[in-house]
Amino acid sequence: MQRRLTVAAGAALIALPLTLTGCGSSVIDTGTGTGETKAATRPQACEAAEKYVAVALPNLTNPYYVAMKQGFETAGKAAGFKIEVQIANDDDAAQLSQVQAMLQKKPCALALNPVKSEPAAAIVRAANDAGVPVFTVNVTVDPAALKAQNASIVQYLGADNVAGGEQVAEQVLKDLGQDAELKIGFITEPDEGPVVARDKGFEQTIAANANTNTNTKAEIVARVDGNVKPDDSLAATAELLQGNPGVNVLFASTGPAAYGAIQASKGKAKVYGFCAADQPLTDDYPACVAQEPEDYGKRVIEQISGWLGGATPEAEILRPLKLFTKGQTPAPGEVG
Repeated sequence: MQRRLTVAAGAALIALPLTLTGCGSSVIDTGTGTGETKAATRPQACEAAEKYVAVALPNLTNPYYVAMKQGFETAGKAAGFKIEVQIANDDDAAQLSQVQAMLQKKPCALALNPVKSEPAAAIVRAANDAGVPVFTVNVTVDPAALKAQNASIVQYLGADNVAGGEQVAEQVLKDLGQDAELKIGFITEPDEGPVVARDKGFEQTIAANANTNTNTKAEIVARVDGNVKPDDSLAATAELLQGNPGVNVLFASTGPAAYGAIQASKGKAKVYGFCAADQPLTDDYPACVAQEPEDYGKRVIEQISGWLGGATPEAEILRPLKLFTKGQTPAPGEVG
């Protein structure tokens, strides 16, 4: 993905429209436009003594997915499932091809963490055509794309991303002051629903404070695409800072973005965001919030087990995020 840079210098934050769409976990759409889930048909494969569950993940370069893979495998073994995990190396077409190959083996269920939200609708459609129920995790499937494909999922499980962005913004205001002059840069990924939701939560909280504290001078001066990769985020942050030397706060809405921003900033701006793997919190990196991806993998398996036992899965399960502050270091599995 080509990195993008947009600058809105001098635009007051409170004047920015807070109408971001694509919130990563707000709607589970079946293609009917109702936002409701459909009851999943139980495939014949679910009657096997050892039930085969297919798992599709984006990569293993991000420690997030290493932890999630472990969660799926550990919980799957405990449940007596045969788990196959395929890694797409961040390639949408490869993920579709991998899932199609696994569908040929007639899984009982598909656990899908999409590479990207919109292309994943074709994967869900393929699973629907094969009669295999889809449980999504972390990255949601774009609702409009699902509708266009007339496709449906059983459940979404992931972080409460809007709340996570809110938590980070609240910590920024606590640390720097509710009337502080803030020049904010975002290192984000505009093509992933959960990341957009994090940005929205952060932005709304800063704007709400500006509305109640008239002395606040807060503005978002730039947004760059870190592509959820440390090297890309480092380069994007360096470009942001070079073009906007007054930036004093960086909001990194993924763990890899936080890591790249820390390396590029070198104390020029304070980095807040979603936790970078194994990165200690310091004066220059004062706070982050973490997901628990290993737990997510385990919980998806638990949801599949419950469904097989006759339970009706909730359409959406949003998990809270854990706040870390200066002097703390998240555990290896506690990442953004």
